[in-house]
Amino acid sequence: MKAVLFDFKTAKEEWFDHAVATYTKKLNPFIPFEVISLKSSKTDRDDAASKKKHESEDLLKKITNDDYVILFDEKGKDLDSLQFSKQIETAQMSGKKRLVFIIGGAFGVSDDIKNRAQLKVSLSKMVMNHLVAETVALEQIYRAFTIIKRIPYHNI
Repeated sequence: MKAVLFDFKTAKEEWFDHAVATYTKKLNPFIPFEVISLKSSKTDRDDAASKKKHESEDLLKKITNDDYVILFDEKGKDLDSLQFSKQIETAQMSGKKRLVFIIGGAFGVSDDIKNRAQLKVSLSKMVMNHLVAETVALEQIYRAFTIIKRIPYHNI
């Protein structure tokens, strides 16, 4: 199984690029992992519905029936790190070829994406900057794999 995280990144920050590189490097011994940034629609912020629609359509083109999709969504399930690691184990045993993580754009994702996801997970009840949210997601994905592999990173 391979893993990919899709995002819609608009800001460019050196610290974030470093975080992505660090976690990608840490994850690759466990699973071939990459982050793919999709181009955010140039639609005006006043037209949130259109922006969300275009981004979701672009994302749906990248997902196949062989993908196990985990969406990070503010209205998703509240899981602790152990519960999240169990969900990733379930995904790995699903027979799917790819584990797909999604962080939507500034206005979220369409119902089509939400319905396509096998799991929707909330990162926090707090609102976060997109780059911070993605860094948290990457750390939790890494933490989940260390839990699965019983590597002493997570203090139980």
